[in-house]
Amino acid sequence: MSDNVNHPSHYTAGKLEVINIIEDCVKHAPDAVVGGLQWQVIKYVSRAWLKNDAYEDFCKARWYLNRLIDKLAAQPYQDK
Repeated sequence: MSDNVNHPSHYTAGKLEVINIIEDCVKHAPDAVVGGLQWQVIKYVSRAWLKNDAYEDFCKARWYLNRLIDKLAAQPYQDK
């Protein structure tokens, strides 16, 4: 039986659960906002093929990625 709250099938389709991968990826983000935007990009890209509309999920990922890039461009997080 599927558990759509704790372990949705589109999060657990691979060898690892997506949330564990994302947590590892964002742990070094310079702040919560930037890490949150990165989180969203990874989330949408990683599950796109497992949902009804991959195009929509990739568009959502692009929206978050563009916002992340804009935040980085406006802040002195690192040398550009």
